[in-house]
Amino acid sequence: MSRMTPKEMASRIGDGLLSFPVTPFRPDNTFNETRYRSNLDWLCGYEVAGLFAAGGTGEFFSLSPAEVAKVVATAVDETKGRVPVLAGIGHGTAMATQLAIGVEAAGADGLLLLPPYLVFSEQEGLAAHVEAVCNATKLGVIVYNRDNAIVNEDTLERLCQRCPNLVGYKDGIGDIELMTRIHLRMGNRLTYVGGLPTAETFALPYLEMGVTTYSSAVFNFVPEFSTKFYAAVRRRDRETVQAGLRDFILPLIAIRNRKRGYAVSIIKAGMKVIGRDSGHVRSPLTDLTPAETEEVAALVARLKTSEFAKRELAAA
Repeated sequence: MSRMTPKEMASRIGDGLLSFPVTPFRPDNTFNETRYRSNLDWLCGYEVAGLFAAGGTGEFFSLSPAEVAKVVATAVDETKGRVPVLAGIGHGTAMATQLAIGVEAAGADGLLLLPPYLVFSEQEGLAAHVEAVCNATKLGVIVYNRDNAIVNEDTLERLCQRCPNLVGYKDGIGDIELMTRIHLRMGNRLTYVGGLPTAETFALPYLEMGVTTYSSAVFNFVPEFSTKFYAAVRRRDRETVQAGLRDFILPLIAIRNRKRGYAVSIIKAGMKVIGRDSGHVRSPLTDLTPAETEEVAALVARLKTSEFAKRELAAA
């Protein structure tokens, strides 16, 4: 099976919902391949435009380079072309380029370039970092604007001129003015991905700015809700979107915001709640308390009788 081109990959993911599968771990902290395969096969049964293996929700930051390659290769083998598989890469330039080469060999369809490790840098340095990664691979690259890696519209334009395989821009900072400047400057040269935690909160306003897709972490454990919510966003059904925010997303965020690192931990708690226990998070993250996990369980249980569910039923 031939691999899709960078432009084909970008077009494919821009037309649907995206998600970052969790990376399951056994009690001894090793990668649980069996659970991962089961999770991926289940998720592929829903309408999803792309899965990001070893991404942020997949705890990329805690994986060794060998584990990243293993996780990505497993995802590619299990999905069998049903959906594009993109791989998270990052750290410093030397490691990011090595990871890019490794995941390309593992069969990934594209790359998400996460922020470099620790340091803040000027635009010139960030541009050199992104360009080095793009030059190391034939895969399509999505740059993730977040934390210590924020490229502006001038830098992004220069990179797009020099790097044909730079095909996507993911926003994780919520600077609407910058997002507007970038979209007006680059137009359809890039596919734009919403990457704020939690992306559902910002989905409608970002759609108006040309951001047609976003990464849904909660798709891991409530895929039916996630796909219906995304459909409501795309049809601009404001009332249904607001119901979904009130009934599920905002209460979940309230739990997530209690402790640092819970953005990942709460997704693994959700997996446990639905009977797809994918193990603990790796340190330095910490798991939800049993009481907090019960709160997540209650939110999931109430989804079936929620106002969102009633509106979706009426719209069907």
